[in-house]
Amino acid sequence: MANNPQFVWVDGKLTPWNDATVHITAMGVATVSLVYEGIRAYWNDSAKKLYVFQLGAHMQRLAQSMRLLRMKPPFTAETLSQAVIDLLSANKLSGDIYIRPFAFVESTTFSTAATDIPRIVITIQEWQSRLKNGKVNHACVSSWTRIGDNVMPPRIKAASNYLNSRYASEEARRNGYDNALFLNANGKVSESTGACLMIVRNGKIITPSVTSNVLESITRETLLQLCREVLHIETVERELDRTELYVASEAFLCGTGAEITPLASIDRFTLGDGNIGPITKRIESLYDDLVRGVDSRYAEWRTSV
Repeated sequence: MANNPQFVWVDGKLTPWNDATVHITAMGVATVSLVYEGIRAYWNDSAKKLYVFQLGAHMQRLAQSMRLLRMKPPFTAETLSQAVIDLLSANKLSGDIYIRPFAFVESTTFSTAATDIPRIVITIQEWQSRLKNGKVNHACVSSWTRIGDNVMPPRIKAASNYLNSRYASEEARRNGYDNALFLNANGKVSESTGACLMIVRNGKIITPSVTSNVLESITRETLLQLCREVLHIETVERELDRTELYVASEAFLCGTGAEITPLASIDRFTLGDGNIGPITKRIESLYDDLVRGVDSRYAEWRTSV
């Protein structure tokens, strides 16, 4: 797959790339309703196998997003999971892959739709993992407030929600930072523009609660479970004050796209010695081994292609 994949999955069937089209006049309105998932598949070069990570959990969250937007999907989560496997197999891929299933309702206006049955598309692209690349990022607290449940519910993984993230990420980029962190309407730490946040204080992992206007991240839940069950690191989910970010010894972002992104500083307060912290390293190493099937534990999280 040098540029585009050979096939895309569209409304129940494998479709050649050039045939997978929506008319340009429908796109702006359709994206208002669009919900999606980001899923990673990791290549194990020794085994010559591709493993899709947490496929079932992602498809269940997509179903939840569609339900909360009153859509009536024509396919089950299990059918969509199989569609991902079929699509990857048909494109004969080797290497790390990003998978994006999305659903949208066709409409001619922003306020109403002709149907509540969505169109569903699954696309794939090559996206090399950045796990264990040794790089650190620098983050700032954004001047923009995180959207809330009674305005634009972050629990729904909707394309429209990411306009909030674009405001913050563009501001951060212009000011010389790699990432932006949101505070919610209560002034508590929420998440980054496309990932959840974890900090280390006194040897404990602390992360904002799911009622802090965060996406209910699958990667976040995965890492919390690994910390408790494998690494035996105490985890705490609670409201988090802004100044706690500045006194943390370590911090990192986590998500399907972000994977594990270590932060060296927040608002130019250096965390630890400014390098990847020891707890972050342990988590990152374990996660990398698990997603590639090098570590055979939690086999139910991996789907082999």
